Amino acid sequence: MTTINRRNLLETSFLVAASSFLPSSNSMANDSASAAQSPKTTSNTYGAGNTGLGISKKLTEFTSSIQFEQLSSAAIHETKRATLDWLGCALIGSKHPTSINLVNTLKSIGSYSAVRVIGHPGLKMSLLDTPVANGQMGHVLDFDDTHLGGVILHTSTATMPALLAIGEQKKLNGRQLIVSLVAAFEGGIRTGQAMPNHHRGGWHLTGSLGTIASTIGAARMLNLDAQKTLMALGIGCTQAAGMQQNRGSDCKSLHAGKSAYHGVLSATLAANGFNSSPEILEGNLGFTRIYSTSQDLDLLTKDLGKEWVIVSNGYKPYSCGVVLHPLIDACIGLSKTSQVPWSDITNFEVLVHPDVIRITGVDQPGSGLMSKFSANHAAAVSYIDRAGGVSQFTNERSQDAAVIQLRKIVKVLPSTNLQLDQASARITTKSGASFDMNIEHAKGTIQNPMSDKDLESKFIQNARTCISNDKTKRILDLVWNLEKLTDINQLTRVCS
Repeated sequence: MTTINRRNLLETSFLVAASSFLPSSNSMANDSASAAQSPKTTSNTYGAGNTGLGISKKLTEFTSSIQFEQLSSAAIHETKRATLDWLGCALIGSKHPTSINLVNTLKSIGSYSAVRVIGHPGLKMSLLDTPVANGQMGHVLDFDDTHLGGVILHTSTATMPALLAIGEQKKLNGRQLIVSLVAAFEGGIRTGQAMPNHHRGGWHLTGSLGTIASTIGAARMLNLDAQKTLMALGIGCTQAAGMQQNRGSDCKSLHAGKSAYHGVLSATLAANGFNSSPEILEGNLGFTRIYSTSQDLDLLTKDLGKEWVIVSNGYKPYSCGVVLHPLIDACIGLSKTSQVPWSDITNFEVLVHPDVIRITGVDQPGSGLMSKFSANHAAAVSYIDRAGGVSQFTNERSQDAAVIQLRKIVKVLPSTNLQLDQASARITTKSGASFDMNIEHAKGTIQNPMSDKDLESKFIQNARTCISNDKTKRILDLVWNLEKLTDINQLTRVCS
């Protein structure tokens, strides 16, 4: 048999096989006609056929219609807290080598001057490049806010860079920023709650769900109607990504920047008539289906408007993976109460929720970024330093001889009796004495929240590494009076 004949035979066999599961031309024509007449009656047995559920549509109808006057005083106040906290994280993060590398790379590629880059006086980059840079800055130190309502999501760091870029370009006001951030939380957190196995699939939620939050927020910032917001959501979802494999590398914080980038791009494309699937979340091949092995779609729209998701946001007192915070609380408390020098410890056990080990099981971190996901390191360094800030998770601290010696002793054990915000620590000394510390709720969670004063202190400490005291005070005043801000340029100008 010749080569040509073999190819013809293979092509014929493929077409015959394919025809066995492809719908007939008549069937496809009938389906198209049915879809035009009544989407709810369309077959949903193949591909991306319409389900008629209308969940994505209902969610975007809600987020696109949120008005400032609808918001509770608690929701408004929480947007101010989230804004202040994120700005501080971005300011200190702007000096991190990872952030500087990204900014220099974007500049070398070529970027037109449009909106301000945080922590870089006089520097403006494009409406897409600036959100990438600002987003990475806000996330690079793992110090940014974290929602723990069934979803571990750094919503603000994925969203604020998009909102500020759009707001600066169009000279929007503080009320628009507040409403858009509230909308972003509704979209990102609700989607995560509807797909409980998303995180276990290896996705980094700040890259995947963060894109949804950013897109919803950016669409609201541009005042898109419900239909265009729905199209923006589909455009955003098809770009969403972010892999947990990149924990401890420069890429993890890039996920936040790309989420902000996707939000601006998706909302702007939708504003210009770009389209997407109207069932991007619930469709047979939609976001919740392909990114999670299970779904709870009711949570996407349950009690919309009754309780604002942002009100249950959490904040970080420590600069590392949030699941390590209960452990750090326990070790700091144990160090202070026992007054035992680290060198006198012979046995050091920490009990945590099993997911802590799954997420942060790095025994020998080789860098500061990697140490942020090492339970052994977090326990050792927080016991020795009685702190868990930026200084405890640097390259130098991760290679410190005392820290290395103590973390070899630390045993991190799983306990199904503990919640994710709980931990217990115990040490035994050379003399045989033992000391315990139990944490019911980690500092910064909704059950044990950081106060406004706590957040102010954190912001001031972070901001002063980058800007003057006068600018720091000015930002505090602008953010605490965010609803009175007439032009977002007033805020971004002080942060650059």
